[in-house]
Amino acid sequence: MSPRRRDSSSTAAARAGRRAELLATAAEVFASRGYAATTVREVADAAGMLGGSLYYHFDSKEAMVDEILSTFLTDMWAAYDRVTGSGLGARETFHALIAESFRMIDRYRPAVVIYQNESKHLAANPRFTYLAESMRRFREMWLSVLDRGVLDGEFRADLDTGLIYRFIRDTVWVAASWYRSDGPLSADEIARQYIVMVLEGITAD
Repeated sequence: MSPRRRDSSSTAAARAGRRAELLATAAEVFASRGYAATTVREVADAAGMLGGSLYYHFDSKEAMVDEILSTFLTDMWAAYDRVTGSGLGARETFHALIAESFRMIDRYRPAVVIYQNESKHLAANPRFTYLAESMRRFREMWLSVLDRGVLDGEFRADLDTGLIYRFIRDTVWVAASWYRSDGPLSADEIARQYIVMVLEGITAD
């Protein structure tokens, strides 16, 4: 490789790294202050740069939150698709989906908070139509797993699967509001205990 090409590659890598850092900072600011209430200047201040310099990397605040959410959802659905395409039974699929969900919270906690708090508002913007599609797909995936579990005799038939789905959706993802990667329990351990509580309860035998 010529020196010019090496320099060009190094510059591109540095810019990509800086872009990733800025997105991580923006995600933390949006999650803590709210997307609508946060200005580009506040993101720039948190990143330790001038407000105008941020536009070198992103043309708008909207572009930043779009990349934050789309990156998170792309990774989440890649993980979910691996699980649902692996041929596992309903109970094992339940286990694996819960585990992947908590891993997503560990990896993308600020993005999850933004997704929870801002999705309904952002979905009205044509740029974010994929948010409503993701919500629909998420519901269909879980209902499919739960209904299959009932038909296979792995889950109780006297419980409403729609109610179970809403319980799972709300109790899993709300963990993003309190989860800390440096906390006493890892994401995998939290997932394990969550599965035990849901499938076995908390009362002692």
